[in-house]
Amino acid sequence: MRSSTIAATPRFVLRAQRWPSGSAGPVVARVHPAAAERPLTAARRRCVERADLGGSGLCSVAGLPPRPWLARLRRALREDLFELHYQPILDLRSGAIAHHEALVRLADEPEGMLTAPGAFLPAAERYGLVREIDRMVVGRVAAALAAHDHTQSLPSVALNVSALSVTDAGMLAYIERQLARHRVDPARLVVEITETAAISDMRRAIAFCEGVQALGCAIALDDFGVGFGSLYYAKRLPFRYLKIDGDFVRALPTNAHDRVMVRAIVDLARGLGRQTIAEFVGDEPTLGVLRELGVDYAQGFQIGRPRPLVAV
Repeated sequence: MRSSTIAATPRFVLRAQRWPSGSAGPVVARVHPAAAERPLTAARRRCVERADLGGSGLCSVAGLPPRPWLARLRRALREDLFELHYQPILDLRSGAIAHHEALVRLADEPEGMLTAPGAFLPAAERYGLVREIDRMVVGRVAAALAAHDHTQSLPSVALNVSALSVTDAGMLAYIERQLARHRVDPARLVVEITETAAISDMRRAIAFCEGVQALGCAIALDDFGVGFGSLYYAKRLPFRYLKIDGDFVRALPTNAHDRVMVRAIVDLARGLGRQTIAEFVGDEPTLGVLRELGVDYAQGFQIGRPRPLVAV
């Protein structure tokens, strides 16, 4: 069992992300350390639920007045209060930026503070609004790709879709319509899904991935290695990119076990004819080890921080 205490400040940094408030939520679980992220995720969901009730009880949201998530997210969708920031992904062989990942932020706080997706997406999933957010992101990314059609600043973009969107019968058609509307080459779009999305309905997840690839887009399997079924999903799901979870990357220069794991993931991907992307790359020594291990791409603050499109 792992416990985590976060100090409440108006704005703080956790796992290389800035958060506008602090939350604490207890969850009792008996798990192997490798799966400890699951109870932490559950704790975050408990905090979301308590915040919806006004922040009282065992879980509380400090630093900012409690605000019900349902009304807040509906307002953000209605008034277009979401922002996309783009983080570059480096080709470790050529040294060029291969593509960017679009990361959504909620921009409804005073003084321009942004709320990271980990704070609001659990509530969006709970209230069934995450599909609207996913579609908003698809539309914006397609428009951005069209606006940069004749430049090298945005060659291609990856975006994340939720489990609800993966199993949504209309999502694939929506992606196709947005690409056609903006006259974007589908090869410039990468769709990222997580193991969570596959777990909810494997049959539909496979059909969705096959449909995305039939459009000409690429599929990336995100956060690979953190779930018990990672090998099963790598076998069943069609994908082009395998994104190595940051837990295996952060301490790579000093942790021999992490190097063994990353080397095994690289061998697996190569054996399947796929490419690898390392997440959370924070320094130059890590980049060097990734090159030695044969990782294809790198993403993280060492490469570049997520920025609005005007700054890309």
